[in-house]
Amino acid sequence: MPPHSDGMRIGLLGGSFNPPHQAHRAISLFALKRLQLDRVWWLVTPGNPLKDNDSLHALAERAAAAQKMAADPRIEISCLEAVIGTRYTADTINYLRRRASRLRFVWIMGADNLAQFHRWQNWQRIAAQVPMAIIDRPPQSFRALTAPAARALARYRIPENEAGRLADRHAPAWVFLTGLKLNLSSTGLRNPDGSWKSE
Repeated sequence: MPPHSDGMRIGLLGGSFNPPHQAHRAISLFALKRLQLDRVWWLVTPGNPLKDNDSLHALAERAAAAQKMAADPRIEISCLEAVIGTRYTADTINYLRRRASRLRFVWIMGADNLAQFHRWQNWQRIAAQVPMAIIDRPPQSFRALTAPAARALARYRIPENEAGRLADRHAPAWVFLTGLKLNLSSTGLRNPDGSWKSE
């Protein structure tokens, strides 16, 4: 785990980072400000169970690229999932809550992920363990907010103007944050052979 101290407010941004890009950084800086976080940890996954991992670059390569892209001391890069042997977000969050119970975690994800959140392993357990911040990613907004998970969790949604207190809330709790206008994706930054266009 990255360095931390009791009481810190930590945003968790998981993903393949294949490759990392400016939207990852922009989402993190946006979350730091709007959620009043101390740090954002990028959890670079060994592989996403819901995605084709054939074009996945080596973990060390993705982590190094993420470090370079983050370019901010408040954004920490972690390969925790590879170290502890978890494949699913629910297990990773469970581990973090056990090992760092005095930290206040918030799970950060884009609206595109909320749209398919009901397909994640133990998604209800994730929602019950950690508050979540959903970053609007037009044109995914309507699809995300009408998806099965959003409907199931509707009564736990808090107003956007209370986002700064999300880390202090008991889960389940989530907020939908608007105002960030970026439309980059790692998929769009890969060539057909899986190499990164930025190379």
